Amino acid sequence: MGMDPRLVLLAGALHLLMLALACVLLVGAARAKPTLPWQDRQPPDDGDNGGSDRVPPRRPTGPRGGIPIPLPDAVPARVRLREPGRLADLLPRRERRPAREPERTPVRVSAD
Repeated sequence: MGMDPRLVLLAGALHLLMLALACVLLVGAARAKPTLPWQDRQPPDDGDNGGSDRVPPRRPTGPRGGIPIPLPDAVPARVRLREPGRLADLLPRRERRPAREPERTPVRVSAD
């Protein structure tokens, strides 16, 4: 029982292709320039003591201060709790539903 020569040729070609791609990656990694460690990236004489990689906040461009304009949906609360106590004590109680009368069945009188 022999192997199909086309299958062997295809497997060999795939192996050669992967070997060529691995060589390209290894040559690229070998030619790359080494980078400095994270602590050495900042120049030591800048007086920043290490610094940060975050962008500093931008200065505001709009007006500052003044009275804030309330939002249209900013409605104050109905009740504010300013003293010790329960919030439920400050809200009005809900009305109770009226009790339903039980259905009365007609009383049967015997004909005796």
